[in-house]
Amino acid sequence: MISEVTTAELRDALANGARLIDVREADEYAEVHIAGSELMPLSALADTVGSIGSGPVFVICKSGGRSAMACEFMSSLGIDATNVAGGMMAWLHSGFDAEFAQ
Repeated sequence: MISEVTTAELRDALANGARLIDVREADEYAEVHIAGSELMPLSALADTVGSIGSGPVFVICKSGGRSAMACEFMSSLGIDATNVAGGMMAWLHSGFDAEFAQ
């Protein structure tokens, strides 16, 4: 079972320097993302996961499904990964800051 946090818990963690991996595709990330997040699309995760280290990291996607899969994969490699429940949709619904395409 993977661990999950709410968007409010993520906001607090980011304020304390937490690392956030965004596993959406590049076009989704370009449209809107959380400042400081690192783009690492799920479709290429097997090739890029080595750059993460041991964690801990938080993982986000659009609604929480892809990030949950990414967390399971990362956990199988010994990475301390936590899923963001509800993903970017929940983050934006909460009214938290995000960077939008110009």
